Amino acid sequence: MSRGSSHRVAVIVDEGSNPFELGVATELFGLRRPELDRPWYEFSLCAAEKSVRMHGGLFALSEVASLDAVKDADTVIVPNRPDPEVDPSPKVVAAVRRAAARGGRLVSFCTGAFTLAESGVLDGRRATTHWRWAERFAVRYPAVRLEPDVLYVDDGDVLTSAGSAAALDLGLHLIRRDHGAEIANAVSRRLVFAAHRDGGQRQFVERPVAVVPDTSLAPVLAWAQRNLSRPVTVVDLARHAAVSAATLHRRFQTELGTTPLAWLTAERVALACRLIERGELRLDRVAQESGLGTTSNLRVQMRRRTGLTPTAYRRRFAEPLA
Repeated sequence: MSRGSSHRVAVIVDEGSNPFELGVATELFGLRRPELDRPWYEFSLCAAEKSVRMHGGLFALSEVASLDAVKDADTVIVPNRPDPEVDPSPKVVAAVRRAAARGGRLVSFCTGAFTLAESGVLDGRRATTHWRWAERFAVRYPAVRLEPDVLYVDDGDVLTSAGSAAALDLGLHLIRRDHGAEIANAVSRRLVFAAHRDGGQRQFVERPVAVVPDTSLAPVLAWAQRNLSRPVTVVDLARHAAVSAATLHRRFQTELGTTPLAWLTAERVALACRLIERGELRLDRVAQESGLGTTSNLRVQMRRRTGLTPTAYRRRFAEPLA
């Protein structure tokens, strides 16, 4: 998304939509961000009817835009459905299909993946949904390449997230795609939320809160983030945590749903992106300061994790030179 134009986001609200996912979309894309020196998103809520009851009848939304808002939207978000076994509104399905036909970006939060699948836009594509409904989803939509144990899936112009909290992860991922890592970090700080959880992390962990505070990974993660420019290895992480490498690996899998090496690489790529956004032109310096070592490894890892080469990333996100 260029600095000189706004990106139109339309959120479809259907009968029984969950207020949390709706709030996530509004917080991330609907609020003004005057502290950010760039156009933000043009945001609208839309529905098939003039008044829509939210989940559990807690409240109703009135006078929202009609589904005509989808026609001009660059991104269309489908939050969730309280009972995925109940078919979505035919008008909503038709609007989603029209958006897909003209090349709009489609996003679902939680069980919204059922709405996208019902519209046929997920056939043959990768997707995820809440783990509780994954088995039913796979049975009902066998043509979809379901990845049931991840936070979110980015399949280009169609993106899906898992349970409610993963909507924040996917939303920040979209901001990172549109505006770069530095802006996504600024938004996450406003939310007091983790800046980046990789989509490949598991939806749920065996022990979400450490039983004993000093077993938390937080100290070793903070130490590693301060020392990314150094050749930190998994053995170094284990030594700093005063555990064996095997124990550290198990702890990462339990608490973060990823491996120490994968986490380190993701942090290095995120730092490389920030350095490029801040105007560092020398790729060898970016590779050194991020701990990726060589420019060839920098290119490989950035393309793998951002879909862009360092040069393409600079053209898209770097601050313009004065």
